[in-house]
Amino acid sequence: MMVAMARWRKTALAALAVFSLAGAAFSAIAANAATATGDGAAAAPGSNAPVKFTGAPIQLALIEGMSGPFANAGAAVERNLRFGVEQVNAHGGVKLANGTHPFELVVLDSKGSTEEALTQLRAAADRHIGYVMQGNSSAVAAALIGAIDKQNSREPGNRELFLNYSADDPALTNASCSFWHFHFDAHAGMRMDALADVIQRDKSVKKVYLLNQDYSFGHDVSTLARSALAAKRPDVSVVGDEFHPIGRVKDFAPYIAKIRANGADAVITGNWGNDLTLLVKAAREQGLDTKFYTFYGNSLGAPAALGDAGVKHVVAVADWHPNAGGAASDAWYAVFRARFPAAQDDYPVLRMPLMIETLAAAMNRTGSADPTTVAKALEGISFDNGFHASWMRADGHQLIQPLYVMEMGKAGTPGVHFDNEGSGYGFRTVLALPAERTIPPTVCRMKRP
Repeated sequence: MMVAMARWRKTALAALAVFSLAGAAFSAIAANAATATGDGAAAAPGSNAPVKFTGAPIQLALIEGMSGPFANAGAAVERNLRFGVEQVNAHGGVKLANGTHPFELVVLDSKGSTEEALTQLRAAADRHIGYVMQGNSSAVAAALIGAIDKQNSREPGNRELFLNYSADDPALTNASCSFWHFHFDAHAGMRMDALADVIQRDKSVKKVYLLNQDYSFGHDVSTLARSALAAKRPDVSVVGDEFHPIGRVKDFAPYIAKIRANGADAVITGNWGNDLTLLVKAAREQGLDTKFYTFYGNSLGAPAALGDAGVKHVVAVADWHPNAGGAASDAWYAVFRARFPAAQDDYPVLRMPLMIETLAAAMNRTGSADPTTVAKALEGISFDNGFHASWMRADGHQLIQPLYVMEMGKAGTPGVHFDNEGSGYGFRTVLALPAERTIPPTVCRMKRP
């Protein structure tokens, strides 16, 4: 652990030195994070002098499960969004026609419940908060979109815009697309296509077991996996296709036994949060020598839970990861770690703070915080932080960005410069897809106001 921390500090200092020379466009991210204070001020970049705001805070409501079985995932989301808010505020906030305004993050606990999320949405509307963020459940996201569509039609003077950072059901930007919803993650089909590209090259995979959470997203992963395998590895047999209750399984040993009994040499799972951590923990305890192709296997305790058993056995897909490489990427990660130095907080999700910065860019472009005006500005907007260029497709409101497929390895081995959460294990890139290779088809027929 001490060796890993020393390596991280040395790399962080070197990265920051490189970052400081990267130019004005990117120096904003290298600044010390700052939080808006009650008197409308935040620490200015590179100094202790406060940035003075002339306008009231623009509130952004985070509706997420901050308690319950997925509280750790909610806490990780809050850290990443707060980092983005602090970065925007540290550089003057947003410049509107009536002055400069800071962002303010308002955290509303949905307790992981759709009903409670809708209650919190009504509370946000009562407070006239025009921007709502959620992502840790596609079922919740679908309910929020439906409610926001009705709210905006019923009360055009109190409209809300939904910024989705993780709910990955492809329908949300396809058949169920909404003008009021913007998706900043790669949807499940995009992620599965990337994983399938790697499985296509992995000839050791002959039998696959599909294990997913029993709700809309988990069923999407199962369907998409079957389709992708049929297209790219028709020789692979699906020997199991099972769903388990979301957030309720405490011991995955019986599922591991089924995977072994069916002779699977690979598992494909979209599990996230505690459901993923407990799954991989059971796999290690049962000595299951099977590859795991995951959507989120690089996060929230999974690497530490697997240890050596996960090396070259766990594959994950993401829009970015700490070992993506390059001085600018390393420097961004160093700034995040300086803000959140605790090992358990080491889960940066690049798209979340970039979502906040993209929102600020849309407001700056229009000089307005009106949700309808900002929504129109977000359509087609491009954003480049110096190492991760993306753009928001107007059709369906799906962000197009690079994707990385990565494999777990020991820190210090080739390609694994940084570990995850102080575990001594990290991920190396095995496939990097540029944004133009991740563009999915869409059937969205959007109704615009």
